[in-house]
Amino acid sequence: MRCLCVLLLSLGVPLLVQSQAHTVQIGVLGIFHPQELTLAADQTGELLIWAADQSIFLEPGSACSLLRVRSSGENLVLSGCGREIRAREMRASGRDQQSAGLIVTLPGKIKRRYLGILELRAKRSELIAVITMDLEIAVASAVQAETTPGTPTEALKAQAVVSRSYYVRGGGRHTDFDFCDLTHCQFLREPPASDSPAANAARSTHGLVLTYDKKPVAAMFTRSCSGHTRTPEEIGLSGTGYPYFSVLCSFCYKNPVRWTRKVSREDAALLRLQGENGRLAIGRRLGWDAVPSNNFTAEEDGGEVTLHGRGQGHGLGLCQRGARGMAEQGSDFRAIVDHYFPNTRVMALPSTP
Repeated sequence: MRCLCVLLLSLGVPLLVQSQAHTVQIGVLGIFHPQELTLAADQTGELLIWAADQSIFLEPGSACSLLRVRSSGENLVLSGCGREIRAREMRASGRDQQSAGLIVTLPGKIKRRYLGILELRAKRSELIAVITMDLEIAVASAVQAETTPGTPTEALKAQAVVSRSYYVRGGGRHTDFDFCDLTHCQFLREPPASDSPAANAARSTHGLVLTYDKKPVAAMFTRSCSGHTRTPEEIGLSGTGYPYFSVLCSFCYKNPVRWTRKVSREDAALLRLQGENGRLAIGRRLGWDAVPSNNFTAEEDGGEVTLHGRGQGHGLGLCQRGARGMAEQGSDFRAIVDHYFPNTRVMALPSTP
């Protein structure tokens, strides 16, 4: 710890004093409301399955390589390797009970690889899958999922700092885990290749977070703003620990994303009364592109309302489109986050004790 502190100070990077968790718990695949899945180890090694005081080893290419798990009320039923186990909970990790590469498949729906420790339990006959993974792996995965191909390196670094800050400070939005793998928190997909732009962006900003008053900021980001980022009050949300400012985004101001949508009078009233919460409620019901942003004018015509809007997303914090434009014009990641998060500092998390 002493050597790390000296190194960071010599590099001009302030060290965040308070201790922070360096792993995150992320609920995965919940959008599918799974009732069964299969579990296997990837090619990097074995998986240790622990349930009801019993253990099973899954090894790629062996006779015991796949485990089927289904829900039964509030219990799990594990089948495979010539055994069937009923348990309240299940844990999958490496042989040393640390992170491991694991493959989760929802039959007929999706197959995904994770790197971490998986915990499973059943709740009202639905499987609750939670991955505990290293913070930096989560950051790289979020950067990969939340950005578009061809995004400049410095914009990816800015996204990495913002995503890491959110993971460090933004928990508490779910009862069964800290974060989900959807835009409600941050998109999470498979970890990117170690030499990918997303992984390089996370590695080159390792441990760096945005802080305000020496505390990490649960930093938000939006796909594109309408020319100015917004404040929580403007979209009907309560304030946070960081007083978001409305800042000029030159790129979106000169060339905003424009859209038109038709909604019912009831949904228009919901948008007017509840702001961002109303937009999210409509998105859950009609799809997330039903109302792309909170910045619009409305025209009523008979039983429908036509919205003419600009921007994509809630408009808070980092504008990804504007960050890309700044990076293409030569700004580095520090200049980008300084622009979209005034009065913050980039600080380094302490190493894990």
